Amino acid sequence: MTATIHDVKDKSFDYIICVLVLEAGAAHTGDMDILRPACYGSHFGKAEYCWNHETIKQELTGNVSHFWQRGKGLGGSSAINFLCWIKPPAKEVDDFERLGNPGWNWKNYEKYIRRTERFTPPSEEVQSALGMNFENWSLGTDDALERWALSGSEANERRGTYFAPCTYDLKTHTRSYAATAFYLPNKDRPNFTVLVSAQVNRVIPSSDDDGESDFTAELVEFEYEGQVYTVHAKKEIILCAGALKTPQLLELSGIGNSTVLRKLGLPIKVDLPGVGRNVQEHVLVAVSFELKDDVKFETLDILADPETLQQHLDLHSEGSGLFTTGIIGFSFATLSQISPKADEIVKATEEKIWKNAKNYPPGLLEQYKLLLDRLRNSAGCEFISFPGMLSRPNPPKKGKRYVSFSVALNHTFSRGNIHAASKDPAVDPKIDPHYFEEEVDLLVWIEMVKFARNLRNISPLKEMTTEELNPGPDVQTDAEIAAWIKSIMTTTWHTASSCSMLPKALGGVVDPELKVYGTTNLRVVDLSVVPLHVAAHPQSTVYAIAEQDLSLEEI
Repeated sequence: MTATIHDVKDKSFDYIICVLVLEAGAAHTGDMDILRPACYGSHFGKAEYCWNHETIKQELTGNVSHFWQRGKGLGGSSAINFLCWIKPPAKEVDDFERLGNPGWNWKNYEKYIRRTERFTPPSEEVQSALGMNFENWSLGTDDALERWALSGSEANERRGTYFAPCTYDLKTHTRSYAATAFYLPNKDRPNFTVLVSAQVNRVIPSSDDDGESDFTAELVEFEYEGQVYTVHAKKEIILCAGALKTPQLLELSGIGNSTVLRKLGLPIKVDLPGVGRNVQEHVLVAVSFELKDDVKFETLDILADPETLQQHLDLHSEGSGLFTTGIIGFSFATLSQISPKADEIVKATEEKIWKNAKNYPPGLLEQYKLLLDRLRNSAGCEFISFPGMLSRPNPPKKGKRYVSFSVALNHTFSRGNIHAASKDPAVDPKIDPHYFEEEVDLLVWIEMVKFARNLRNISPLKEMTTEELNPGPDVQTDAEIAAWIKSIMTTTWHTASSCSMLPKALGGVVDPELKVYGTTNLRVVDLSVVPLHVAAHPQSTVYAIAEQDLSLEEI
């Protein structure tokens, strides 16, 4: 199905896409461990499915490192994600344009995402049981979802509680992801070649590059079965290695901050200080409550029993059972909606920003101005309901069932960096998220945890639950909540902005055409180009970025 090395080596292609045409992982198409929904987190730690990247130790989280897993195979992380399809608030997409990128706005986002979206509503029985109203939804094979929230709030405001769609194929009851949506329908095209298990090392400029003119990308060097090969690009080379690996590939190609390159003994082809900077991430913790024994509510906890697990594996083949369970319950709120301390936190943050305004690197103050407005008015506080135990550190009780609420912080002020750690492309980059470098991130998160814990005092959870499992009764004060957060927090696997689409003078790496500054034909098309992260799970945004920059019909 995919190409062999003989189809690629010593050949020329109009476009080379890393890591799509050259994919470092295996194909995995048809693999039920990928296709079966509700296997949340089961791929982590398995080398055939997952890259287990690790951050450097974080001083403000107890001097520990954090795992940032990513999908390994065709479709990248869309093959192992949690199937959530959520579009950002319109205003936050418009912020791309406000930061100096003409054409990157909500209107175009909707235009291009319609090439990808195909929505199938639930059955009439489910709609009736859950009180769903689709009268205002724009449906059909060519239409995007324009209103999602059951509460009636506008989709492009993203505020309130609602059921979100999943990337789920109702006909086969399997995951819908980049490999099934884009690779399989096009695999037999004569102008489309995919080589898997091909680890990209670097981009090589044309042989007549004199160091004076712009970098013209000509070759991609990659490793396949222990041997190093190159492949020639007639037109363009496109890096799609994600926010963790794309900056490393640029640096290994001689494109990046000259200080970083010089320390590694790498040639300086393009001095571009923004590469690997401005890194932003979503983070989460989870609060869990134990359900009463008489509550008629199946959770994923019961799959811990081998016999029950097999029963539900059998049921999945019939299109039923727990392996058809999606994560669909989402709430997005402003800080003022969940905390009486909102004004106090905003005021303190604003004072600190203006006090330090002259000390920020280029472009950061412009982002902070927008983030301050978001802190006041945008719904960056996310709460996700999950049918099962998903929290730490206290373990579940045997035979008990739980409901969890993930508390996800989406608008972070702290900024990290990602840089190559070695000239050897097999060595992971150095990942430093700078967790809690800006105190506001922790202050907001504490308020969010307090709000989530209080849900147990409100019907219907008040009647359904017996006790809180995590954080647990020993965690009460703000200081104790902060310590708990720091000890158990995890990524939401949404890293962005390490090759930001910004004006070069403001720390940008790519221009509004996603072309790398100082190059003639090298583009980046992945989440690393997002200049300011959005309050949404990013799969839809990654697709929209690709659709806006590239048209398969044109290629």
